[in-house]
Amino acid sequence: MLPTLNQIESTQQLVYATVPATPQYCWPLLSERLGAEVWLKHENHTPVGAFKVRGGLVYFADLAKAKKTREVITATRGNHGQSVALGASRYGLSATIVVPFGNSVEKNNAMRALGAKLIEHGEDFQEARQHAIELAESSGAHMVPSFHPLLIQGVATYGVELFRAVCDLDTVYVPIGLGSGICSTIAVRNVLSPETKVVGVVSAHARAYSLSFASKQAIDSPVSTRLADGMACRTPEPEALEIIWKYVDRIVEVSDDDIAEAMRVIYECTHNVAEGAGAAAVAALAKEGNKVRGKKVAAVLSGGNVDRSMFAQVLSG
Repeated sequence: MLPTLNQIESTQQLVYATVPATPQYCWPLLSERLGAEVWLKHENHTPVGAFKVRGGLVYFADLAKAKKTREVITATRGNHGQSVALGASRYGLSATIVVPFGNSVEKNNAMRALGAKLIEHGEDFQEARQHAIELAESSGAHMVPSFHPLLIQGVATYGVELFRAVCDLDTVYVPIGLGSGICSTIAVRNVLSPETKVVGVVSAHARAYSLSFASKQAIDSPVSTRLADGMACRTPEPEALEIIWKYVDRIVEVSDDDIAEAMRVIYECTHNVAEGAGAAAVAALAKEGNKVRGKKVAAVLSGGNVDRSMFAQVLSG
């Protein structure tokens, strides 16, 4: 399931034709605030403001080779959808994207701007995904999954950048939505920095992966987060769980309040905008406190796509 380093490197040229390598910076104020040498991997700096686009480019390049479809459909809370919309536009495919009611207005607008048709359905991601599957079956459109080996392979290019740029990391913190980010990080860590621990981060209001990790069995959990839509997962992916169970050191839960504070800290110390899921790794670093004090650590800032009104509320406290 996990891609090899050769497979990941073979996709770098494809990814970099659209997404230049993103920076990893050690911000002095952030390190001072958290009491550790903290490196941020800035996936908020991609053309769609999130890491997902890397995987989408690889998936759609492979899909285009087959020349078997002219229409794709998927479900999303936003960043995967932008990846699909961009990938479809690159290869002249039509894209329909299902989002739950109440989804981010600005993420919805971004997907439309990339040429996608949006359908609102369901109260959460899982209900939206089931509707997308049904639409794909009835229309013959290709259903683009949110978790797939090719998505992991593309996303893993950010891990190659991070681990080759920053040596001797004690721990890397990665937010978990459905799992492509953390699984891709594991794939690269296993080869380039095997001593580095990988810590997953979930919302305390979307505990499926945390509960499943602790019990070693898949467990659904209700979602109530208002801020971390990128981690609003009710049902974990079985393939992702197998990898997480095998390779992840621990999983940290962070509340919406923790995440809001991390968004403020990131902006204050680096003047970067982080969406809820994007700030979760820094929230976990702050929560872990003494576990990371004095150590060299990294946090994946997975995206910066937060609605202006929501960000204004967060910044105002």
